[in-house]
Amino acid sequence: MDFSFTEKQLQLKQDAAEFARKELNHDVINREKNNEFPFDDWKKCADYGILGLTIPKEYGGTDLDPISILMIMEGLGYGCTDNGLPFSLNSEMWSYIPAIIKFGSEEQKQKYLPAVAKGESIGAFGITEIETGSDSYAMQMTAKPVDGGYVLNGRKSYITLAPVCDAAVVFGSIDPELGRWGITSFLVDKEMKGFTSSPVRDKMGMRTTPMGDLIFEDCFVPESARLGPEGAGVSLFTTAMESERGYIFASQIGRLEKQLEDAISYAKKRQAFGQAIGKFQSVSNRVADMKLRLELARLLMYKVAWLEQNEMPLLMEAAMAKLYLSEIFVESSLDNIRLYGAKGYVSEFEIERDLRDGIGGLIYSGTSDIQRNIISRLLGL
Repeated sequence: MDFSFTEKQLQLKQDAAEFARKELNHDVINREKNNEFPFDDWKKCADYGILGLTIPKEYGGTDLDPISILMIMEGLGYGCTDNGLPFSLNSEMWSYIPAIIKFGSEEQKQKYLPAVAKGESIGAFGITEIETGSDSYAMQMTAKPVDGGYVLNGRKSYITLAPVCDAAVVFGSIDPELGRWGITSFLVDKEMKGFTSSPVRDKMGMRTTPMGDLIFEDCFVPESARLGPEGAGVSLFTTAMESERGYIFASQIGRLEKQLEDAISYAKKRQAFGQAIGKFQSVSNRVADMKLRLELARLLMYKVAWLEQNEMPLLMEAAMAKLYLSEIFVESSLDNIRLYGAKGYVSEFEIERDLRDGIGGLIYSGTSDIQRNIISRLLGL
């Protein structure tokens, strides 16, 4: 098996890291405190080409291979001190965009994809409801068929980018008696009457990623707003979640690499009891663990990309990648705080933020428990 990257791929990563370092790190502390979504940085990323990475060339994208895309997103995470912005970008790239590409009509693709690639439109992907959580198919939102379309009623909660979105992929049941086979998906414009969103919800981490609710009150949508046929919502959701859970932490690999490099540098410089703290086994072992986690995470993530590139099944590997990356980001961030001591705990040094940002990864895009259920089910249990 070839574990090497091409010179072009390595250059893509380096260039993305440099772009992020120069353009995306202004006033992060204040923006994070204020739950402020960086619209200007979003547009910079679109102009750089980030939002077109998973979009076909005929709709304003790039046609890059999965491994090269991951290299760019890893570089972005390495250079950007704000975990929220890369997470928002990855959410857009691996859930909202694939739903349109794989299930949208030609008219829908022409309308939405070029605008997303240019940063002129932001999309949300809404399935979670406050009473159902991980039991997504028990949703209460309805999509009543009427003459010429559907009337949507319900509320999607804890949705990434909901407060700032211009359109959303959402799911509702056309007939509760049909169970999951009645779940249908729709691509709805924010300007449609009866569609609103909540203000930004305050949360522990990823504070520059706006989270909120999508609210539908007798919202009529034409039949042309449906994504795929009636009852295909489960298939769409499964497809989108496979790519999201497989890749949404691509940028955190870059963040883990930067975290490790900074930890090594600090452990060499910081003196205690007459020597560098890196000479103490309790410190050096933490750094060794951080290195091990990074390398294993990278192997898992790029295996997912390799499988996709070779058109092979990746459901198991995607679940393992999501589970492992989310949990080790928390572990390494906690080890990093221990290494820095009080400096790691004080917000002004921007070290503790990784831990706060990492906690959410245990929940969103399918909790760790759900990923373990997926893995064990695929193992025949």
